[in-house]
Amino acid sequence: MSEPQSEIQHFTKHWQQQLAEAFNNIDDLCRYLDLSPDDLPVSTAAVEDFPLRVPLSFAACIEKGNPHDPLLRQVLPIKDELFAYPGFSNDPVGDLAAATRTSVLHKYHGRVLFINTGSCAINCRYCFRRNFPYADLQLGKQKETTAIQAIRDDASISEVILSGGDPLLLSDARLARLMQQLNGIKHLKRIRIHSRLPIVLPARITDELIDTIRQSPQQIVMVVHCNHANEISARVIAACNALKNSGITLFNQSVLLKGVNDNAEILCELSERLFGNGVIPYYLHLLDKATGTGHFEVSETEALALIKQVQAALPGYLVPKLVKEQAGAASKQPVF
Repeated sequence: MSEPQSEIQHFTKHWQQQLAEAFNNIDDLCRYLDLSPDDLPVSTAAVEDFPLRVPLSFAACIEKGNPHDPLLRQVLPIKDELFAYPGFSNDPVGDLAAATRTSVLHKYHGRVLFINTGSCAINCRYCFRRNFPYADLQLGKQKETTAIQAIRDDASISEVILSGGDPLLLSDARLARLMQQLNGIKHLKRIRIHSRLPIVLPARITDELIDTIRQSPQQIVMVVHCNHANEISARVIAACNALKNSGITLFNQSVLLKGVNDNAEILCELSERLFGNGVIPYYLHLLDKATGTGHFEVSETEALALIKQVQAALPGYLVPKLVKEQAGAASKQPVF
């Protein structure tokens, strides 16, 4: 099916303009998807707690007229978010305890994580940082300088992870300044960028961005976040190809989500589509138990059964590692 002229025009706009035009209203999103809010368990209270934000590039991958679409489930605010599930909290993975005075998360040996921004291009309803106090911990210019110095002073750090929010929402100029500061640290081997933008806002992957990233003498690894093969549009494929062809190593991490990808066939298709487009399946996460996300949980027993089915169907290099994050642990914890 060909795209409407209005969508074609939208996708020719600069990525920042596309982001500014993202859906932030339930009625507008439902109207675009040929759905009625009256037929869905939507919740304006859930929106007040965690705003709706969906770029058109992601919404265009949702099947119109389908209230059960797995991509829609990831972004639609519903009443279930308001239920209090036992064991769920505002800081499920212990990030606050790991935050240093320089606003760097130092949980794992040899690696530090920068919270560069609290913003994302899309608000995924299962987000483990949906209740995170970004205003207190994200890196401003002064904190960034202090953090860079702390990394220079610690020769045990071999990898810096840029995270958020989404670090690719920073301007090219801001990213260039950050990369330049990291470039002079001799004990750094890698810079890892965690971003959902190549999947949900592929227009962000511009020649200018790639040139900015490629200036680094360190090896660049990008971990994208895709949960379902239907998210991989032609624009996403083009963005991934541009990154891959520039020498950036691409991995994917997914979250196992009830009603989205809790099916072995769906997980196999996702791995095949990713690898076919130059992205290596890396992690399949059990849900982090953040307040408001309990309706997405898949039990560990169910997850184990699923990953064994995937393992039986695919070669080993296409099977993501099933992991969970445990506050205070020295690394991601394998589930089997």
